[in-house]
Amino acid sequence: MKKLIIAAAVASVPSLLMAQSAIDGYNLSQSDLRGTARFMSMAGAFGALGGDLSSINYNPAGIGVYRSSEIGATLDINMTSSTTNGGLGAVKDSKTHAYCNNLGYVGTTRIASEVMPFFSWGASYNRVASLDRTYRGATGLNTSLSNMVAGFSNGYTPEVLGETSSYNPFVESKADWMSIMAYNSYMISPSGYLGTYNGLWVPGSTSGNTEFNVRQRGYVDEYSINFGGNIMNTVFWGMGIGITDISLTEDSFYDEELTDADVYKPVENTDGLIVPGNAYTALRNHSVTSGSGFNVKLGVILKPINELRIGLAVHTPTWYNLSTHYASTIDYSYAYDISAQGQIGGSNAGQYYSDDAYYDWHFRSPWRMIASVAGVIGGRLIVSADYEYKDYPGMRVRPNTGWGAFDDNADLINDVKNYYKPTNTVRIGAEVRVTPQLSLRAGYSHSTSSVDEVYNDGSHYISTAGTNPSYTFNTGTDYVTFGLGYRIGGFYIDAAYVHKKRSSTWHGFSSFTEVDDNWAAGPKTSISDKNNNLVLSVGYKF
Repeated sequence: MKKLIIAAAVASVPSLLMAQSAIDGYNLSQSDLRGTARFMSMAGAFGALGGDLSSINYNPAGIGVYRSSEIGATLDINMTSSTTNGGLGAVKDSKTHAYCNNLGYVGTTRIASEVMPFFSWGASYNRVASLDRTYRGATGLNTSLSNMVAGFSNGYTPEVLGETSSYNPFVESKADWMSIMAYNSYMISPSGYLGTYNGLWVPGSTSGNTEFNVRQRGYVDEYSINFGGNIMNTVFWGMGIGITDISLTEDSFYDEELTDADVYKPVENTDGLIVPGNAYTALRNHSVTSGSGFNVKLGVILKPINELRIGLAVHTPTWYNLSTHYASTIDYSYAYDISAQGQIGGSNAGQYYSDDAYYDWHFRSPWRMIASVAGVIGGRLIVSADYEYKDYPGMRVRPNTGWGAFDDNADLINDVKNYYKPTNTVRIGAEVRVTPQLSLRAGYSHSTSSVDEVYNDGSHYISTAGTNPSYTFNTGTDYVTFGLGYRIGGFYIDAAYVHKKRSSTWHGFSSFTEVDDNWAAGPKTSISDKNNNLVLSVGYKF
C-alpha cells in the first residue's frame, strides 16, 4: 500500500474557523462606475466639475456649483460575460441585469449675500456597486483540498470531528466546521498517529481535475444627504452623509475527481482501512451577508479663472454592521481498487450537510481621496482628469464585540496588510457641445491592481473563512465610455455606453506546505470579465 501522507503540520496551515476574513472585507468594498449617464459617459471624471446628480456623491462640492434645482433618474442595463482560462480550456458565462442607478433631487436657494450667493441641498439614491458576478471553469490539480484540510485538522480527536449534533462553530468553537465536514464525508481519515489526519492525494501517484462554478448576487446602495454652497463664485464646498445598504449572496461549487488516491474504506467493527481507489468530492457553499453602514464625504472645488477648475474630495471609510449566514454540503463517492492487496472491491457514497451558522461582525471599508482638474474652453469643450487613491490596507474586519478598536485582531490586520495594497485610479473625460442642445462625450478609466503579487502567485498561505476555501483576486480594471446628451428648455435626456474589462485570478484553495516541507500549489486560473452597460438618464432643471 502507498505510503500514507500526513497533509501538513499543525503550525503550517492556519484553521478556517474564522467567521470572516480579509477576503470577505475586500469583496464588500468594491465600487463601480455607476451614476447618471453623463457622469458615466465621461468615465466619472467629474471631481472638478460638479453640477450633476452623481457628482455630488463623488465630490460633494459639486452641489455648490448648482444655481437651479434639479430632479432626475437613471436606468442601467448591464450585460456581463466572463471567460475562465483554465488548464482544461476556456469556459464562458453571461448574464443580463437592469438597475436604477441613480435617483436624486437638488434644491437651490439664492441668498442675498455677495460672499455666498447660493446654498444648495439634496437627497439621492445611488447604486455604488453591483456585486453580481458569475463564472465557472475547470483545471487540473497538483494536490487536493482534502490534504489542506487534513493539515489544519491535526490536533482534533476523531470523537470531536465525529460530532454531528447541531451547533454554531463560530460561537462554540468545538472544532473547525470544515474539518468536521471533511471527516464525516471521508475526505480526511486518521493517520494512525493520535490527532493527525491524511488527505486523499498521494504525491507522485494521484492525479485529478476540478470543476468550479461561482454565482454572486448583490449590491451596495447608498442613500445620501448633501449640502453645500459657494464663496464669491470662486470656492465651492460641500458635505455629504451617506447611509449604505449592502447585500451579497454567493453560491459556489467546487469538486475534485481523483484517480489512484488513498481512500478510506469503512469496515464493520474496525477503524477501517486506507486502500487505493478513485475519489469524487463536491463542496457546495451558500452564504448571505447583509447589513448597513454610514460614511461622510467632504469636498471643495476652486475656480481661480473661468477656464480652470480644481477639485479635492475625501471619503471617510464606511463603518458597517453586518450579519452572515453560512450553509454547506459535501457530496462524496469513493470506488475501491479490487486488485490492490486482495482487498474486496466496492464503493462508498453519500452526502453530508453542515448545520447552519450565523455570525454578526463589523467592517470598516477603505478611505478614498480624489484630486481633480478640469478645463472649460470657450464654453463648448470640457476636458477633465481625476486621480483617486483608495487605501485597501486600511480595511478592518472584526467580530461583533462592540465597536472599540479595530486594531485588536492582529491576524486579520496582518492578512489585510499582506494581501492588499492601495489602488490608483486615473479617469479622463471630455465633452463637446456640438449645438446648444446636443453634446457628445467620451472617457477612459484605469485602476491598478489591489493585490500584492507575492500573495497572488500562490507562494503564501491565504486565509479564508467559513467552509469556502476559494477566493478571487482582482488584478486590474479598465473602462472605455461614450455618450451623448440632448437638452430642450429645462428637460434633458442623456445616454451612455460603458465597456468594462476586469482581470482576476481564481484560487480553488490556498497553497500550503506539506509535512515534508514540500510546497503544494492550490488550483489557480485566470478570469476575464467584460461588462457592457447601456445607460439612460432623464431629468428636469428648474
